Amino acid sequence: MANTSDLGESNPSLQNYAITASAVKLASLGLIICTSLIGNVSLSLLVLKDSTLHKAPYYFLLDLCLADIIRTTVCFPFVMISISSGSIWAYSLISCKIIAFMAVLFCFHIAFMLFCVSVTRYMAIAHHRFYSKRMTLWTCVAIICMVWTLSIAMAFPPVFDVGTYKFIREEEQCIFEHRYVKANDTLGFMLMLAVIVGTTHVVYIKMLCFVYDHRKMKPAQLIPAISQNWTFHGPGATGQAAANWIAGFGRGPTPPTLVGIRQASHNANRRLLVLDEFKMEKRIGKMYYMITLAFLVLWAPYIVTCYLRVFVKGSTIPQVYLTAAVWLTFVQAGANPIICFIFNKELRMRLRACFPFCVGTQTPMEPYCVI
Repeated sequence: MANTSDLGESNPSLQNYAITASAVKLASLGLIICTSLIGNVSLSLLVLKDSTLHKAPYYFLLDLCLADIIRTTVCFPFVMISISSGSIWAYSLISCKIIAFMAVLFCFHIAFMLFCVSVTRYMAIAHHRFYSKRMTLWTCVAIICMVWTLSIAMAFPPVFDVGTYKFIREEEQCIFEHRYVKANDTLGFMLMLAVIVGTTHVVYIKMLCFVYDHRKMKPAQLIPAISQNWTFHGPGATGQAAANWIAGFGRGPTPPTLVGIRQASHNANRRLLVLDEFKMEKRIGKMYYMITLAFLVLWAPYIVTCYLRVFVKGSTIPQVYLTAAVWLTFVQAGANPIICFIFNKELRMRLRACFPFCVGTQTPMEPYCVI
């Protein structure tokens, strides 16, 4: 193939177009890197600093942020170097395989992690008692370790040429070489990614159906008991009022018949999902579903190009579309913090509390008096 200088000597307008395209690529990728680092580092520090966010869904969010930070700092600079070098890989074949391995690793990592998060979100809504007892810090650590193990298992075989990691000039990066299905083994990896993303959406649909079905339940109409000096009578006089007081829901002084009986204190492992907790869990579930949907939307164009290369022999994909598809996968690294702060009110409140210098404040007005 002719290089850029040869094309420029024969057609100066084509050379100007190539220079402009490279400048746009570098500028856009630089903006993506800055946005990703600022957003993911800020969100990670917020989760680490604020003890009220030390909960299972935010541990998973911290893992996603750290993965995006590593991907941004390790993989993206090599893409910028390849663009500046004229779409060539200036390093060894081993280094190209390492960068490609890490790129595929982070892709499968977020897919597996979002699937596990969808399962935990469903458990938090549909089986809250089991979720509150079992979803401890060590359970989260075990899930995160399992996700990384599965991701490494999916990304490691092409290092030994089960499939091929190489520099793809049209994409400006080291990645899978997707060829026709009879000449390459990448179809299995692409099918696995599609199955994971599809199953994740199925879990969220099941959770949505559960919430919708239980919204139609009507609260029980109870007739309250009448009390005179803690002597309950009337239709509701079944002893439940006194039992409620013992359980910690009573008000006022201790009834004479219950003096000496210890009132139960509230604990964190409540049996039922109260309204405030339900709203919080639903809000976190909505946030994670938007992250999952963004992952699907941003990766779908590139996945389509991969399937075209696998199933259509000798397929030619327009360079503009391919470049846009690849850059959308880069955008995904910086999209998660933006989605989190938009769809999670709790994170916005904690951000204002922990980093007040990052949020604009109104200048207090001086007091005045009327003469």
